[in-house]
Amino acid sequence: MSAAANPRVERVEAAGQAPAGVGESPVWRVAEQALYWVDIPAQKIVRLRLASGERSEWLLPEKVACIAFDRHGTVLAGCESGLFAVTLNEASAGSAAQAAQAVPVGEPVRVAARKLAAPAFAFPDMRFNDGRCDRQGRFWAGTMVQDMAAANPAGALYRFDARGVLSAPVVEGLITQNGLGWSPDGATMYLSDSHPLRRQIWAFDYDVDTGEPRNRRVFADLNHYVGRPDGAAVDADGCYWICANDAGALLRFTPQGRLDRQIAVPAIKPAMCAFGGPNLDTLFVTSIRPAAGASEHDGHLFAVRPGVKGLPEPEFAGEL
Repeated sequence: MSAAANPRVERVEAAGQAPAGVGESPVWRVAEQALYWVDIPAQKIVRLRLASGERSEWLLPEKVACIAFDRHGTVLAGCESGLFAVTLNEASAGSAAQAAQAVPVGEPVRVAARKLAAPAFAFPDMRFNDGRCDRQGRFWAGTMVQDMAAANPAGALYRFDARGVLSAPVVEGLITQNGLGWSPDGATMYLSDSHPLRRQIWAFDYDVDTGEPRNRRVFADLNHYVGRPDGAAVDADGCYWICANDAGALLRFTPQGRLDRQIAVPAIKPAMCAFGGPNLDTLFVTSIRPAAGASEHDGHLFAVRPGVKGLPEPEFAGEL
């Protein structure tokens, strides 16, 4: 793949022909050299070993929207009713060899999920949405009302720390929480609301010692650009990449909030991006398949080499 000024975005055929309903939360796991992501309505976690094209799938008891790993390879998953610990194979998740056990594509393995914590949801039919770890290994995830047409600002952002304690709401009044990310030094936190009535990306000063964000301000108002701000990634230069949902594009903003790159994606609804590959120089992009008028590319996984590198995804600092 080209790393030129206008790099080509390629569909990753090894990810399989069956499109995701809502492909989200891509995570490159360096220890396995594998990409993981979720399909929310299908209740699945998917793994792709890039070198071999081997795809594996696991079926959870409920919708899963975001994932992170601890150092043993256990998954911390944000689902419908709370945060769960999930082991993706029947043996212990502690060894790379065991974690490498293949599950034939088309035969997802049902896995148990152990509930770790749950917020007091303000309304029925809510779930977790976007989530990831900060640079210190605290897991952050936000909630939303699943019926986006309701435009209900009942969503909130929560912190789950290494002691296994779920915070009270840290940021409230969110309709469709998204866009979590941290600057390379961890001192700036990013958050977005991707609902059509919001389309905002905020930046916060972030206390790396206490895990407290403060000084919230508008980082980028996507009402002045294209699309809605969905999932995000931060590169090694500190620039913030956001999926412009409904616009088929990736946007890169400098740390000062200036748009300096725009890359077209074949899918109209790119959902979240993550750096991966052996050199962390490939940006993987998951996508959503619209209920009507879907193209052949919608719901598939894409890859692009934008000419910059990413950072390893932090692991959860606690024991699951």
